[in-house]
Formats: sequence, structure tokens, C-alpha cells
Amino acid sequence: MSEPKTNYTDFIGEVQHRIEAGTQAEAVRTTRAVLETIGERVDEGGATDIASPLPMEIDRYLLHVDHSQQYDFDEFVERAVDRMNYDDLDLETAYGKPSGIDEAEAVYRIKAVTALLSETVPGGEIANVEAQFPEEFEEIFELVDAETQPWEHQET
Repeated sequence: MSEPKTNYTDFIGEVQHRIEAGTQAEAVRTTRAVLETIGERVDEGGATDIASPLPMEIDRYLLHVDHSQQYDFDEFVERAVDRMNYDDLDLETAYGKPSGIDEAEAVYRIKAVTALLSETVPGGEIANVEAQFPEEFEEIFELVDAETQPWEHQET
């Protein structure tokens, strides 16, 4: 019996909590940026494996990119930063404005989303994906098995 899929609202809400985003839109933008960048870096099978337990509104971020691209950690972070800060030209709302995320904040957000992915996706699947990344990428997985998480000890 397979576990029920994660709920979209719960997933985005958890991202919003972990990155301390002021809006749900910012959490969606971060989720999309991280998952698209991971999806580009891994092969199609790996992207499909980690996408399957995710809500369909989110899994497409992993699936609709060109897979198996080879680039280093700095390029990975740069691509995620660009995506977190993109400007939606067709929107005149606050949702369309760039977030102004710097590299250090982007790395934290990548780690937060990756840790949530590891909690949502069965262990073997996330391990297979992690194995597709060179050792220089280990930082993005450092919160995956951490004893304590930065977002757990915040005052509410």
C-alpha cells in the first residue's frame, strides 16, 4: 500500500515556514526554483522518482525541464538564485516582483526544500537522486539527516 500523496497546501505551507517567507507566493517561487534546478541536474528517472510522491502542482517543476545537465555547485546555486528572483513581466501584482534573494539565502532555501523533499519522498528514492550529485553538492543535502533543523526552534 503506497502512502498518500502530500497535500499541495501543506507542502507549500511547510516551505513558507522553513524559509520564513512573508507570502505563500514566495514559498511557491522558492519551491519552483529549487525543484526545477534539481530536475535539470538529475536524470529523468531520478526526477520522476522524486516527483511521484509530490502533489501534481509541484511535481511538474521536476519534470518539465531538460534533465541530466552537467554543471557545478556554483552554477546550481546561480540558476536557483536567478529563478527565485525572476520578474514575471506579465503580472502587475506583488506576486510578480522579484524577491531579492542573495546567494547565501538561496543556499539556505535550497537546503530547506531539499530536507522537506527527503521527508516527503521515500528514502531510497532521495538517496538515488543524491547519488547523482558530485561530492561538491553535499552541502544542499546537509539538513536531510540533521538532528535538529533551524526552523524547529523558532518562537511562534
